[in-house]
Amino acid sequence: MRETLPQPLIALSEVCPAPLYLVGGSVRDYLAGEMAPSPDWDIASPCPAEEIVAAAQTLGFAVCAVYPRTGTVKLRDGQGVAYEFTRFRTDSYERGLHAPAGISFTDDIGRDARRRDFCANAVYFDIQKGEFCDPLGGRKDIEGRILRTVAPAERVFGEDGLRLMRLARIAAQTGFAPDGECIEGARKNAALIGDIAPERIYAELSLLLFSDAKRGDADAPYRGLKLLHATAVLSRILPELALGDGIAQRADFHDHDVLEHSLRAVRYADPAVRWAALFHDVGKPFCYFRDGNFRAHPEEGARIAEVVFARLKAPKKLAEETATLVLYHMRDLDLSTKEGKLRRFFAENAPLLPKLLLLKQADYSACKDDRGKAPVVAKWEGILAKMRAEGAPLSLKELRVKGDDLSFAPPARRAALLKELLAFCAADGSRNRKETLLQYAITHYKEEL
Repeated sequence: MRETLPQPLIALSEVCPAPLYLVGGSVRDYLAGEMAPSPDWDIASPCPAEEIVAAAQTLGFAVCAVYPRTGTVKLRDGQGVAYEFTRFRTDSYERGLHAPAGISFTDDIGRDARRRDFCANAVYFDIQKGEFCDPLGGRKDIEGRILRTVAPAERVFGEDGLRLMRLARIAAQTGFAPDGECIEGARKNAALIGDIAPERIYAELSLLLFSDAKRGDADAPYRGLKLLHATAVLSRILPELALGDGIAQRADFHDHDVLEHSLRAVRYADPAVRWAALFHDVGKPFCYFRDGNFRAHPEEGARIAEVVFARLKAPKKLAEETATLVLYHMRDLDLSTKEGKLRRFFAENAPLLPKLLLLKQADYSACKDDRGKAPVVAKWEGILAKMRAEGAPLSLKELRVKGDDLSFAPPARRAALLKELLAFCAADGSRNRKETLLQYAITHYKEEL
């Protein structure tokens, strides 16, 4: 493994006053034969934090942060590679809280290993000697691709509620399967996720939704979501979504209930629309219990998605885009919308169309696990191709007139006029000529006076 490491890290191990070890995901992934191109470099040693700081500074490392209480130091080498050092320690917790309540430093690598989560993450690599140290039998777990807790699972998850999310995320990223005790221990402690800050939950859930990027495993996000459901964590972090469990849908359109359909939509979704795929039908359970049907679920789903994102303290831009995609995901599903109306919709929502098409495809594929092209996607792509061939504009930038050309109208009215011209051209691309547009705008404006 030593030959795969950054040279500054090897140099640091040589000046460190105590053995310096790699531990965690980078070691696990290497032993699994799946070393990531840019792994997380977690390093550990019995060396005190102030001594690792001094050693690192002699080699030109930048010291980004020091946390004396936990013995943690964040470093960055001259090439910009980041490392997180933690001194060997044992932790004690107040039930469920992520931050340890008590910390004791130790020279015992075995005691340090037992403060971690899974045995597969508790294999150490002595950087200077080039040797592995395996206090808890983690190498066997890596070979068997299993996740087993470093202590009784009920205790491990009871110590730190964030481990409930880490279990699903790591299982998704690695393809490792939790053993039965691990799943049961997580399930018994599922309520402790309520003690974790929403920002941390959002961060872990986001990593899970894009977990296929690590190994190219297309099923990774779906697998992680199913594990969250199996451990009863999903119903606590996303109760609006989990409420769809067991709600049947029309058998001629769907093979799965509402929740399973939503999870399978994520399975088939392009990364650009993973969040929207997860929430596209989140309004269905609400409408079902309120109205006895799903009719208003796009509108209610958009509203609920915004509520969920606010609760998770997710980025506002992501929340707004996801809500809009959810609102429009059923548009023209029955293929009955006239082409003229769709052209206007396309012009009004052009920046969103690529993602809306991706979402519609994921929704279609998740209904009956059909990877063929969705009929509505084929229809829309055909109309868009015709519009492009005609030269029909899909943005104000493509219009042959600008705001300054509309000097006959007051500045406050020009933006609305430009949008009207865009809709006018969307119906027929041949209208996108300056003379035609100016004539239409002048006539339209005079009729308003």
